[in-house]
Amino acid sequence: MYHLGALGSVPRSVQDPLTSNAVNVEGTLNVLLAARDEGVRRVVYSSSSSVYGNSGDLPRTEAMPTDPISPYGVAKLAAERYCVSFARVYHDFEAVVLRYFNVFGERQSPFSQYAAVVPLFVTAIAAGQPVTIYGDGEQSRDFTYVGNVVDATLRAGSAADASGEIFNIAAGSPGSVNLLADTIGRILDQPVERQHAEPRPGDVRDSWADVGAAERVLGYRPGIGLEDGLRRTIDSLRG
Repeated sequence: MYHLGALGSVPRSVQDPLTSNAVNVEGTLNVLLAARDEGVRRVVYSSSSSVYGNSGDLPRTEAMPTDPISPYGVAKLAAERYCVSFARVYHDFEAVVLRYFNVFGERQSPFSQYAAVVPLFVTAIAAGQPVTIYGDGEQSRDFTYVGNVVDATLRAGSAADASGEIFNIAAGSPGSVNLLADTIGRILDQPVERQHAEPRPGDVRDSWADVGAAERVLGYRPGIGLEDGLRRTIDSLRG
């Protein structure tokens, strides 16, 4: 079973931490209980890089202490611990935790106030409008194309020696928000106009991953890089 359901968005969790907890923690516990009771062999849970917060060195490794700074990150970490706990205490029940880093790709909507940065930037730059950058734009992210994430997630469903473990799923390569905007502008052959705003509460300054554990255990290798993934995403959004 693949559990990818969540109430996403750090800003939304800051505005409404109670609902974030109810969906992301209690919802995950309900999934685990149902899976256990129905004899499901393995649950693969999609967690988030937000569990790391700002602590530790870069790149992030799974052995680093977690220190989430947003209610969303706290909820994802609590759900992770439920998954690992179930794998430890219930006989013949397996769980694998995947920490996704800044996933982007086809079918992401730009029309929500909580929309992800890639569809927002693509839509704005294509229309000749300014993009909003929170802070100086030099904060690093590990932008990860959805095709890579799908590959890793499917692998986690059957990989040996993965139960009870946690894996970073990312491109394993840092890129700044400014770089993201410039790359989208180059692909669209459009100038990029920026408007800056104050950093948002709960946002992590720098985040990128070491994916060595996923490579060793899952056989995962991110085959689609940032620019190729952006070209595919832009093609789908232009449609």
